[in-house]
Amino acid sequence: MNKESKRREALLYHAEPTPGKIQVVPTKKYATQRDLSLAYSPGVAEPCLEIAANKEDVYKYTAKGNLVAVISNGTAVLGLGNIGPEAGKPVMEGKGLLFKIFSDIDVFDIEIDTENVEEFIQTVKNIAPTFGGINLEDIKAPESFEIERRLIEELDIPVMHDDQHGTAIISSAALINALELAGKKAEDVKVVVSGAGSAAIACTDLYVLLGVKVENVLMYNSKGLLTKDNPALSDLQLKYAIDGAKIPLEEAVKGADVFIGLSSGDILSPEMLLTMANNPIVFAMANPNPEIDYNLAVETRKDVIMATGRSDFPNQVNNVLGFPYIFRGALDVRATKINEEMKMAAVKALAILAKEPVPEQVNVAYGAMKLGFGQEYIIPKPFDPRLITVVAPAVAKAAMESGVAKNPITDWAAYEDHLRERMGNDNKMVRLITNRAKLNPKKIVFAEADQLNVLKAAQIVYEDGIGFPVLLGNKEQILDLKAELGFDADLEIIDPKTDEEAVRRNKFAKSFWEARGRRGVSKLDAEKFMRERNYFAAMMVNEGEADAVVTGYSRSYPSVVKPMLQLIEKAPNASLVATANMMLTSRGPMFLSDTAININPSAQDLINIAIMTAKTAKMFGIEPVIAMVSFSNFGSSTSESTSKVREAVAYLHKNHPELIVDGEIQADFALNPEMLQEKFPFSKLAGKKVNTLVFPNLESANITYKLLKELYKVNSIGPIMMGMGKPVHIFQLGASVEEMVNMAAIAVIDAQEKESKKNKIAQ
Repeated sequence: MNKESKRREALLYHAEPTPGKIQVVPTKKYATQRDLSLAYSPGVAEPCLEIAANKEDVYKYTAKGNLVAVISNGTAVLGLGNIGPEAGKPVMEGKGLLFKIFSDIDVFDIEIDTENVEEFIQTVKNIAPTFGGINLEDIKAPESFEIERRLIEELDIPVMHDDQHGTAIISSAALINALELAGKKAEDVKVVVSGAGSAAIACTDLYVLLGVKVENVLMYNSKGLLTKDNPALSDLQLKYAIDGAKIPLEEAVKGADVFIGLSSGDILSPEMLLTMANNPIVFAMANPNPEIDYNLAVETRKDVIMATGRSDFPNQVNNVLGFPYIFRGALDVRATKINEEMKMAAVKALAILAKEPVPEQVNVAYGAMKLGFGQEYIIPKPFDPRLITVVAPAVAKAAMESGVAKNPITDWAAYEDHLRERMGNDNKMVRLITNRAKLNPKKIVFAEADQLNVLKAAQIVYEDGIGFPVLLGNKEQILDLKAELGFDADLEIIDPKTDEEAVRRNKFAKSFWEARGRRGVSKLDAEKFMRERNYFAAMMVNEGEADAVVTGYSRSYPSVVKPMLQLIEKAPNASLVATANMMLTSRGPMFLSDTAININPSAQDLINIAIMTAKTAKMFGIEPVIAMVSFSNFGSSTSESTSKVREAVAYLHKNHPELIVDGEIQADFALNPEMLQEKFPFSKLAGKKVNTLVFPNLESANITYKLLKELYKVNSIGPIMMGMGKPVHIFQLGASVEEMVNMAAIAVIDAQEKESKKNKIAQ
């Protein structure tokens, strides 16, 4: 995508369908006049009187306790500089989005039109009663230091300037572990810091608390080494200024143990890196271009322990590992501030978490056989679901122990369960899937690339590094659409009907005929079929000319699935083909099967569908808990429909005891743990959170997933094809661009899995 196309896409993202990225939604019923009279006059007077009598009751009756203000004056927005409060608002909304999706904290973004420190402070103080916490953002130094200091002193709610302390907390956790790997102690190491802004000062302050000695620190700004004779330095910078002559950076790094980069790209050369001490620690955190490229650094020195601010390299120092969970813990104990003890608790929690066994879901997301503590894993990954239950409680405990918690937690197990429930509405799965696909992209045939939305999906797949599209359709139309989209990548475009494809078309027809000649397919039929793009696309995968195919946008599902089933064999040991939809619900991902193929499956079919769906869930790092649903509960009906479900469950209990599965059971009991425990405590599902539903027939499965999708706007990924020998995935008719991108990522992961199994067999 060219620069203008990227610009247009970013603008459209923020403008449509509704301007901005966050909104306010009601949390109470409001359908009736009675509801409204409770929400406002006269009922609202009662909580008002309670709060007037006891100000702390504001946390009981309003949203204050889960509401953070993200506040800026737009004076230091990203790398854009002082662009003003209005121009900084999209960034503040973005920060609000991160708060919500990572820790379920609600945010109002506040942009203040002043560069006067006193005016800024007074404005924040005046609006503070609204909020449970204040996140300062994108305020230039040195004003940011004074603003934060004063607000911490003068307010009784948590205040943190994340630009300073977020990077400091994450990099400090990384430093603890890097020092351990390097076999060094904090008090002994020589540290060179490139950068002297708010983040660099905050980082170094925290490193000193870890044991680094101030006299062992050399700090540089854009003009060189900080020295005490420089009148332009702030008091905070003077702490790290030295007496004496300036030392060039290339001299300072000689024998240094640690290099901290918070400045600009490519200022640490390979030659300079070679002069550092054994097992050097390099945190090159400038974005998007680090102070030294990761690959260049590890090629230069095998013993380097390296971190960057980028997501495409190991050890990303990402503030999202910190601020959502720090505020979560602070809010939950109603802390009056975020103090050094709380920051250090977050540091140590992150450092310890990196040494714990990594959940399979995280391994899956990052395409790793097994992530483990070492040079390429010194801090947790941002997608690690344990972060909220590890960092937030550590911060909350530190707040209690340091005397700033007004609402102490007593039941920590219940608190952790509460935190897990908060994250049930997070939509991390799409990010996990996309990230997994990008680690090993595959060649994907888009069989309807002359449809605008399909081509948009192919463009995103290519530009996001998910896969390498092959575009099937009318070449002239595709080229025109590519020009319209600004999609200038040089990709293979194939029109199966053209004369230039005659040789390949005949080759595919011959292979198809030889495979299907005894199943009623004539040679003439085969040649005719190969002029149709779905047949041609399937043969490309069969013949190894592509890794996967996605299709179905413009035609009904049955008409598209037919050629796939005709041309592509089932997977080894698969007795049938079925589909599952992954529904991204408020309670987390739910797998629904079979949603597209088997109209009235037998008991044996249901057994196979359940086993295949369990394998699909595990492919995404999710341990399946399967309810075989019906209209009855455990024998309350003896109809043919319920009997086959009961028979399937009995077989699974006997022959697959490793599966957590039960039924037949009604959907409400399956999804309501309290009801299930009360009425059917004997069930294998009792005390567990069901995440997989297997339906007795296609009708019920298909209706259910489409109702969820349309009534509640639940995102759906699927139908995911199960039991096919090759990666083939079919869109629903009229699928959205987002749905097609997600399905393409699924196709890539499917290809990765099949390739991995093939390699294991070959070995």
